[in-house]
Amino acid sequence: MEAKGRLREVRKIGSAARLHLEAPFAAELARGESVAVNGVCLTVSEGDGETFWADAVERTISLTTLGRLVRGGEVNLERALRSGDRIGGHMVTGHVDGVGTVERVKRTASGRDVTFRLPPELLRHVATRGSLAVDGVSLTVAEVRGRSVTVSLIPETLESTIAGRYRPGAEANIETDLAAKYQEASATSEGSAEGRSSGITLDKLRELGFTE
Repeated sequence: MEAKGRLREVRKIGSAARLHLEAPFAAELARGESVAVNGVCLTVSEGDGETFWADAVERTISLTTLGRLVRGGEVNLERALRSGDRIGGHMVTGHVDGVGTVERVKRTASGRDVTFRLPPELLRHVATRGSLAVDGVSLTVAEVRGRSVTVSLIPETLESTIAGRYRPGAEANIETDLAAKYQEASATSEGSAEGRSSGITLDKLRELGFTE
């Protein structure tokens, strides 16, 4: 996450929306450039040096929290990674996988532990000490229990992002680890190829007594 910005206006266009945002780096933005807003990759359509506009299509609105942003509220902002930039966390694409809900916020000696309840389909890509992006912020998973995932937030993260406002019931955009998704896709692809070449199926394995 690069900086905090503020939402000036939301213009609904049917099921889509146009977002008008303040950004400390607005003067450096060019039309067509990508900016992640609370972890959601959007494209700059126009700007005036202090603010910029970006469009969110219907699918983006339905899969993320962007449609529920409040005018005047703060948002996390980050421009796309450039060739040669130093990578300080895990790779975040801006392609949000779903929305999580804050279950619990616990103060600790070093900051806060925040527990999110995630959709079941996201959990297969989440593991303790693995990576998770919450509203575009790269975090390390401290614990996974059922559908509850806990991350630890240090004072710097609480101050420089919108994470300091998380309260039970709040929603956040969740992007799971890219490496985990690629690993699953690769294993599925390899498994399908092997199955086709050898004629092995789940029913055949059950018939031979290898599985129940």
